Amino acid sequence: MDNKCQFFREIPLEECFIDKEPYYVPVGNEVEVFMAAYKNRLPVILKGPTGCGKTRFMEYMAYRLKRPLITVACHEDLTATDLVGRFLIKGESIEWSDGPLTKAVKSGAICYLDEVVEARKDTIVVIHPLTDDRRIIPVDKLGVIMKAPDGFMLAVSYNPGYQSVVKDLKQSTRQRFISIDFDYPPADLEVQIVAHESGIGQEMAKYLVEIGARIRNFKHHGLEEGVSTRLLIYAGKLIREGIEPAKACQIAMVRPITDNPDLQVSLDEIISAIME
Repeated sequence: MDNKCQFFREIPLEECFIDKEPYYVPVGNEVEVFMAAYKNRLPVILKGPTGCGKTRFMEYMAYRLKRPLITVACHEDLTATDLVGRFLIKGESIEWSDGPLTKAVKSGAICYLDEVVEARKDTIVVIHPLTDDRRIIPVDKLGVIMKAPDGFMLAVSYNPGYQSVVKDLKQSTRQRFISIDFDYPPADLEVQIVAHESGIGQEMAKYLVEIGARIRNFKHHGLEEGVSTRLLIYAGKLIREGIEPAKACQIAMVRPITDNPDLQVSLDEIISAIME
């Protein structure tokens, strides 16, 4: 069973429950903060670089809270109708189909809008009534206003590293949420995570984490973003399958983050120095 529901396709709500505990290693007090937010019905923003564990954290918290998790991957073509719902022609009849946000409200689920800044600004406005004391969602096409039950929670995420004037959250949206900052984990925890998720030994995981740390130092010196923990895990999985370690690092950690030949040479030299 997939651990999260990616819309837009009809998925039974029972499939949105996570029945196996996701592997997540807390870095700070993010678990306690999220639990306090849920208890007080506060919406949450998760901020951090790509591949640092924000989505895994949401899966872990949904498991801890025993709530279904409905995930929406936001994009520039996402409309308010996509989130709220629409009438569909089925055979000779016209039927209403709930969008993921409406479905989450009805069922008291956790609704997670991933990379929310990618959505159109006029789409984001639809979440405002759910992020204050009203906790409602107007469904104009049905002429109804739905009140969110206590179990419902709204969480969004985005990567501050990609912010621009065009793609940023307005203050009118930001100040409706509490914010939890994420970053790459400390080296000792990252080694533990890479070893567990990829299936390689601790020693090799240490090499990968060291390479990752050095590559991240190139951010603001030609790299838009440092290598993610996710990519370290990818490299580990390739190594586990017999790919030569230096080659695995090149194709999983260097080539995905830059097409600049000079940068690639510099990063390949880091790999060679550590993997010698």
